Amino acid sequence: MLTTNPFDDDKLREECGVFGVFGSPDATALTALGLHALQHRGQEAAGIVSYDGEDFPAHRASGQVGDIFGSEDVIKSLPGHRAVGHVRYSTAGGKGLRNVQPLFADFEFGGLAIAHNGNLTNSLAVRERLVKRGSIFQSTSDTETFIHLIATSLYEKIVDRLIDAIRQVEGAYSLVVMTQKKLIGVRDPLGVRPLVLGKLNDAYILSSETVGLDIVGAEFIRDVEPGEVVEITDNGVRSIKPFKPVKSRFCIFEHVYFARPDSIVEGTSVYDVRKNIGRELARESAVDADVVVPIPDSGVPSALGYAEESGIPFELGIIRNHYVGRTFIEPTDQIRHLGVKLKHNANPGKLKGKRVILVDDSIVRGTTSTKIVDLVRNAGAAEVHMRITSPPTMNPCFYGVDTPSKDKLMAANHDIESMAKLIGVDSLAFVTIDGLYRATGLTGRDNDSPEFCDACFTGDYPIKLTDHTAENKGRKLSQLVERQSA
Repeated sequence: MLTTNPFDDDKLREECGVFGVFGSPDATALTALGLHALQHRGQEAAGIVSYDGEDFPAHRASGQVGDIFGSEDVIKSLPGHRAVGHVRYSTAGGKGLRNVQPLFADFEFGGLAIAHNGNLTNSLAVRERLVKRGSIFQSTSDTETFIHLIATSLYEKIVDRLIDAIRQVEGAYSLVVMTQKKLIGVRDPLGVRPLVLGKLNDAYILSSETVGLDIVGAEFIRDVEPGEVVEITDNGVRSIKPFKPVKSRFCIFEHVYFARPDSIVEGTSVYDVRKNIGRELARESAVDADVVVPIPDSGVPSALGYAEESGIPFELGIIRNHYVGRTFIEPTDQIRHLGVKLKHNANPGKLKGKRVILVDDSIVRGTTSTKIVDLVRNAGAAEVHMRITSPPTMNPCFYGVDTPSKDKLMAANHDIESMAKLIGVDSLAFVTIDGLYRATGLTGRDNDSPEFCDACFTGDYPIKLTDHTAENKGRKLSQLVERQSA
């Protein structure tokens, strides 16, 4: 029997979420709760490392947060007043316990644990340089690059070593680093990946999203700024800005799909942006219909916005089963075909005989969209029109998002008319890039100086793709493959 994803989901997936606590006797429990709130950012594995005043207890495992940290005994095994945690969906590095974060290393100054959200675009180049100098890598994760750069730095203080390290890397990253005396948060110079600072009583908290603060009852202080290093010690918070200021390029797909709708990112409500996208779609690509139906869950706010703007009733014509994870089922063709029903089921009373507008966040390979359309038609829909809350995904992401290669992206290989035929809808439309920017409160995209990273739609990559364009980009990293016990 094989372990398989029952849905054959082809959505874009965030790499991970990070969380850190400094100065609370309940640091590990708070971190576990924070990771619960960030579970949507990665469901493959999770880990927590704490510091008890002498040692760095750690627990890392494959699976979801509730399964890994649901035991009181596990929480008690990670004592201390500070902790750092991570939820993972692998992009760079692949699967395996060696790649599960936080990663830990012992330096001359003491232990250090690091959790990383994002992806380095020159990690292979830096890695080869380090290996030639004698570094021995234990994982294939690009996060380990930071550890070796810190180890080989000639600076004395840990913060200076960390700054030395981040000056040598390219890519998108948010880091939470814990040592014996401090907790450090870092964002890349363009601020592509998110990181926020909060406070709970006397404790400081770092989290990928504000929902991580909400779940533990912490107060939101501010976003960690692009290119900023935030050093938290017993003396409080110190801000260091080692980079020359540049215009930020926050990932716009955080607004479309990645972030939870109840998060506030870069000062903006994700829920409000998604409703606004729906309104933009209704204005840009109106169609006569009887009902607006979201593909849950990400399509719900935008479908509400579309319904409000168009005056067409909103209905939950598709119901999602939230309790489906991985299953032990032989992946025969028949089972693969039925897989969509494990996660989504039609609500026939709201679809039969109706002209339906389906609202979804993206089309990647198109396989999921095709199955959903079949589901709706089999429920008796008279017409099916699909509206997508992002522009066509034309290019892969190299900044921390699990994206297929360009030859597997449907929109990169078909025009909208042929996509509509392949998916089986009566009409298909995507929000325009300007409409997406308007939904965030701007007047449109400034093509000379965009506010966001939107490379997956435009091909405008704001950070160099050193490894991707290198001659040795196809070289496979050697790795030890270990059997994991059940």
